[in-house]
Amino acid sequence: MSKPPVIFWTRRDFRLRDNPALSAACASGAPVIPVFICDEVVEAHGAAPKWRLGLGAEAFARSLREVGSGLVFRRGPALEVLRALMAETGAREIHWNRLYDPEARARDEAVKSGLKADGLEAVSHAGHVIHEPWTVQTGTGGFYKVYTPFWKTLRGRDVAPALSLPKLAVPSSWPESEAIADWGLDHAMRRGADVVRGHLNIGEEAALTRLESFIESGVEGYVEMRDALAENGTSLLSENLAYGEISARTCWHAGARAMQEGKAGAETFLKEVIWRDFSYHLVYHTPHITRSNWRPEWDGFAWNTDASDPQFQAWMRGRTGMEVVDAAMREMYVTGRMHNRARMIAASYLTKHLQMHWKLGLKWFEECLVDWDPAANAMGWQWSAGSGPDATPYFRVFNPETQAEKFDKSGRYRRRWVAELAPKAGAQALSYFEAIPKNWSMSSTDPYPDQPIVSAKEGRSRALQAYETRGF
Repeated sequence: MSKPPVIFWTRRDFRLRDNPALSAACASGAPVIPVFICDEVVEAHGAAPKWRLGLGAEAFARSLREVGSGLVFRRGPALEVLRALMAETGAREIHWNRLYDPEARARDEAVKSGLKADGLEAVSHAGHVIHEPWTVQTGTGGFYKVYTPFWKTLRGRDVAPALSLPKLAVPSSWPESEAIADWGLDHAMRRGADVVRGHLNIGEEAALTRLESFIESGVEGYVEMRDALAENGTSLLSENLAYGEISARTCWHAGARAMQEGKAGAETFLKEVIWRDFSYHLVYHTPHITRSNWRPEWDGFAWNTDASDPQFQAWMRGRTGMEVVDAAMREMYVTGRMHNRARMIAASYLTKHLQMHWKLGLKWFEECLVDWDPAANAMGWQWSAGSGPDATPYFRVFNPETQAEKFDKSGRYRRRWVAELAPKAGAQALSYFEAIPKNWSMSSTDPYPDQPIVSAKEGRSRALQAYETRGF
C-alpha cells in the first residue's frame, strides 16, 4: 500500500534549499503536500507585508511547480484548515519551521495541541534563525540582554551546513486549492502597489543571486559603505530573509567563507546576521518587547500617543522640514524599504525630538515595510526610543542634521527622495506622489517647509529635559 501523504506547512520559509521542515517531510518517503494558509496571523499583517507575503507565496508555488510539485492555498483559521486538509488527504503527519514572535507561537502551540489531540503527528523544526533562542545562554544559565556578549558567544560556534535541495514525491491526486489572487492581499496597498512593485526582489533564486553579488563585490567595502545613505552599501537581503526566501544559515556560511578569504567587511556582515538572531532571542524570552516597553521604568513616560497629531502626520508623510527624515519616510513609501541608518534617524526624531510614542512608529513601519520583521521592527524601535535593551537615553538623541552631514554629505539621498529639494526632481522622488493616498493632497510643486516642525536643538533640549524629569 502507498504511504499517506505528509503535509509541509510553509509560512515564512519560501525556499527549497536549506528548509529543514521541507527536507524532513521529504525524508519520510511519502508524497509531500505543501500548503500555505492565509490564517489569523497573516490576516493581522499590515498592508505592505501582507501583500509581499502573498507575492512570496506565489513565487514559491512557481518554484515548486518547476520541480514537479505544487502549493495548495487555503484561507481560514490555521487549526481548522489543517484539520480539514488532513482529513481530505488522509495525511497523518505535518511539518513546519518554528517562528518565535508571540502571535505565531500562540497559533502554532494551539495547532500542535489540537492536532496531537486528534492523534496526528505535528513536528516543528529549527529553520528561521541560525541558533534556537533557548540554546544560547549566559554563564549563569539565563538569556542575553546585551548584544556584544551574545555575539562573542556565537562567533566561534559551529553552524551546521546548509541542507541541499530535497527531492519531493508528489501525491497521486492534489487536494483542491483556492486562488490566491481571489484573496485580495494587495487591497490595502491600493495604487501604491504599482510603484513599490518595481523595487522588489522576489523569490529564492533572486535572493541567492543578491547574496552572491554582495559577497563578490559588496562585502569588501561593507564597513565603510553600509551607512552611506545614497549608496547601495548593504546586502539588501532583509526583504528575502523576512520571508525565508533565503536562510540565515546560508548567509552565515557565505559570510564565513568571505572572512576566510580575507574580505574586509565579512565579519561585520556576520555580526548583522547574528543581530537578527539576537532580535529573535529577545522576542522569544521577553515577548512583551513587540508591543510594550522592554524596560518597565518607561511605562510612565509621557509620550504623545495621538496618531492624529499634526506633527505625527507630518512625520508620516515626509513633511517635517527635517530633510533627511523626510527623505527616509518617502523612500519607505516608494520602495517598501528604508536604509538602516535612515531608520535610526527617523525613529529617533519621532521618539526624541517629537516625543511621540514609539508604538506609533512601529505600527506605521508595520504598514509600509516590505521587509517587515516582527522582531527586528520591535527591537529597532525600542532601541531608538531608549525603552529597550539599550544604553542610557542621553547618548541616543541623534541630531538629524549632523547625521545627514556625516552620512549624506553631498545631499544626494535627500534630493533623490524629496522632489521639492531638487532643481529638477527625478523619477524616484516624483513616484512618491503616485503612491501616496490622494486624500493626503500632496504635490511635488508644494513649497517645502521653510523650517522643521521641531529643530534639532529644540528637540534635543526637550528630550533631555523629559529624561531628567523622569529621573533617567
